[in-house]
Amino acid sequence: MFEKLEESERRYEEIEHEMAKPEAVVNMEVYKKLTKEYAELKEFVEPFREWKKTKDEEEKTLEMLKSETQEEMKILIKEEANRLSEGKEKLETLLRGRLLGRHEKNVQNTFLEIRAGTGGEEAALFAKDLFTMYTRFAEKMKWKTELMAASISDLGGFKEVVVVIEARDAYGQLRYESGVHRVQRVPVTEAHGRIHTSAVTVAVLPEPEEMELNIGAEDLRIDVFRSSGPGGQHVNTTDSAVRITHIPTGLVVTCQDEKSQHKNKSKAIRVLRTRLKEKMETEKELEISEERKKQVGSGDRSERIRTYNFPQGRVTDHRIGLTLYKLQNVLDGNIEDIVNPLVAHFQSESLKAG
Repeated sequence: MFEKLEESERRYEEIEHEMAKPEAVVNMEVYKKLTKEYAELKEFVEPFREWKKTKDEEEKTLEMLKSETQEEMKILIKEEANRLSEGKEKLETLLRGRLLGRHEKNVQNTFLEIRAGTGGEEAALFAKDLFTMYTRFAEKMKWKTELMAASISDLGGFKEVVVVIEARDAYGQLRYESGVHRVQRVPVTEAHGRIHTSAVTVAVLPEPEEMELNIGAEDLRIDVFRSSGPGGQHVNTTDSAVRITHIPTGLVVTCQDEKSQHKNKSKAIRVLRTRLKEKMETEKELEISEERKKQVGSGDRSERIRTYNFPQGRVTDHRIGLTLYKLQNVLDGNIEDIVNPLVAHFQSESLKAG
């Protein structure tokens, strides 16, 4: 982190020197670029200089302590050293936050997609458990959520469910939830009490802004059909369900949760846009569809970022080696003890990588 800050300070001084040249002022285009970069760097350089000053004062104070013989003066010097140390730590936290914020995506809405993987009905039931966990966490965080699409299994679980979260900080908090979540428990369908292992995939995706992505009407095939449901009065008798196919890529989105065809179409378009943007970014970065696989895996039980072990009441995140013995508490939506360490870990890795 401090190497990056030293580089920023050197560049800051270079710009000061450049801006002082008469030719820089004459060329307004160049001058504008320099002033913009200068203002951005100032956010880091000023607190960094304050940090260096505080660090220097702390070191001098500790040197004084070594040579001081009077106990009363020692107490005063120690108090001053502690004050300087606390100030230095606060500045370090501020600088770390600003460095990381420079790379964070500014995301208005976040799509949370949960899909049953290996394990059939048991996987679908656990997908519903994860859906409940995340929506309860969203309630705690005062985030607004909206169900976009859902495919219900025979036992009332979710084969797939898509939720949009309307909150600027949701993506930053939940982005590391993407991957395969493995569950170990005795399924309700198990007659002999044997523990089974199933898998559910989670993807956390930023919704693209309107201007980021243009989808032509000629690229879409829109089919309408009757919604399927659990039976009786819940089954729609009109063709309100919508299936949208993006012809160039073959991506398909189905939405049937609203009674209005128009609302279902609107939701399906939003889901499609998000998936399409992710696909485009993936292909641009890797030229193959590895990024989504890296994010959600294949849904096979052998791939996992986290394991929920019911017999032991244990949750383990394998990426940071974190284990908590409060499974039900986590499933009730209290996931901050997992989310916060994950965010801190990956932010630290991001700083190291530059």
